[in-house]
Amino acid sequence: MQKLLIATTNQGKLREFQNFLSDVPLELVSLRDLGITQDFEENGKTYGENSEGKARFYAKLSGLPALSDDGGIEISALNGAPGVHSKRWVGESSTDEKIIEKMKQVSRDLPEGNRRAVFKTIVTVVFPDESIIQEEGVVEGIIAKKPLLKILKGYPYRSFFYLPEIQKYYHEADLSPEEEKLYNHRYKAVNKLKQKLKEKLM
Repeated sequence: MQKLLIATTNQGKLREFQNFLSDVPLELVSLRDLGITQDFEENGKTYGENSEGKARFYAKLSGLPALSDDGGIEISALNGAPGVHSKRWVGESSTDEKIIEKMKQVSRDLPEGNRRAVFKTIVTVVFPDESIIQEEGVVEGIIAKKPLLKILKGYPYRSFFYLPEIQKYYHEADLSPEEEKLYNHRYKAVNKLKQKLKEKLM
């Protein structure tokens, strides 16, 4: 069976990709499975640059097709910030807890009439022949005044991201399995990729 490397050290992302690609006849392997410990430095100016750069780095390192993504949260009242800087918004020593504290202040300061935000991601697969496929996923919501108290490890922003359409937080503690896919920006991108992935690897 053809292998596909899921090139992320974020265990939450890894679980999501494994779940979203479970119906594709591929053997999904992780960096840990391959004993790869090298890091890729994300210094691109866009999600696409970071996603493609990371996938290229690990495809070359492993000799396998490699899937990677990059994304972030964009808050309208902050002119789209933190965007590509979402992971490092509170500095290089960023932690889930530090981001939660930052977001509490942001939430308090947002204007009542503009709490809109979007989650965006670009998912890229780079193949050993250096060809690529790439898709975008977006989910819209608002920044809640009060966070969901349960922190989802690796996803601190989701404690604040509220989906008015279904009156739930964008958080696995609040969503049903069906809603997790329907409103997941990463799933939206992966779903677009699936057919191209099958055509390329099957």
